[in-house]
Amino acid sequence: MTEEVDVVVVGSCMTDLVSQAPRLPKAGETIHGHRFFIGFGGKGANQCIQAARLGAKTAMVCKVGKDFFGDNYIQNFKDSGVSTAFVEQTAEAATGAASIIVNDAGENAIVIVAGANMLLGKEELQRAQAALEKAKVVVCQLEVSPDTSLKALQMAQQNHVKTIFNPAPAISDLHAGFYKASDIFCCNESEAELLTGCPVASVEDAGRVGLELLKRGCASVIITLGPQGCVVLQSKDPAPKHVPTTKVTSVDTTGAGDSFIGALAFYIAHYPTMPLEEMARRANLIAAVSVQTTGTQTSYPFKKDLPTELF
Repeated sequence: MTEEVDVVVVGSCMTDLVSQAPRLPKAGETIHGHRFFIGFGGKGANQCIQAARLGAKTAMVCKVGKDFFGDNYIQNFKDSGVSTAFVEQTAEAATGAASIIVNDAGENAIVIVAGANMLLGKEELQRAQAALEKAKVVVCQLEVSPDTSLKALQMAQQNHVKTIFNPAPAISDLHAGFYKASDIFCCNESEAELLTGCPVASVEDAGRVGLELLKRGCASVIITLGPQGCVVLQSKDPAPKHVPTTKVTSVDTTGAGDSFIGALAFYIAHYPTMPLEEMARRANLIAAVSVQTTGTQTSYPFKKDLPTELF
């Protein structure tokens, strides 16, 4: 692959099996839902697709199964304009799958089976090395092996490529190297709490927890707070900055955090001199569009559907 890529995402692909029901079932209970659909998900792929829809040249480094879901996922990337040069299929595991229940309030409960995602390792990163070292931004999460994510971030950072790390789903014993390898460390309230042991119930809490994460070696930290926007902290100016967002009626919040990160990756690649708070403000607005429609990637806006002042 010779063409330059702006945003390389190393991460997960999941097939989402989504049931909508009036409420979430209790243990041992069977309830009737009113809609079922199959969607494309996985934090890595979601972030990549959102960046692509905003106009970034993107490539995905991931692993899917040699199965129906894997074939479909590769086609989904192609349809979205994402390079599949580093999407590999394996016969050793099934494509990752997520069973999602969404209630009428838009809340969700999710079980993921990582499958082929866990087989993404050092060899695949070597094959994608040129792209990882020449990109403008490399994005990683924790739905693949943490060692793979850390290695990808370090490869990028050694070549002065900006890194965004999303420690999700969060693990309490996160390797200390992740903080130092993150130009932007971006997590939500519950992930921040799991990593630091401090509850995040308010903007002030987010500021305190953000300072703790900065101390661990991140260049900057963003803690997303759903409808309250986000809090941005930078090592060069560590005072927490609250970036509020517009109030919208939320229909389905699934994948909103990934929309935010995909948007952030796009802005870093395309507007490298823009202040981080301004990038976060715009990414907030794009994520707010996504929660107003059902589904994950299906809810992600394209550049043409967004106000021109965002670009």
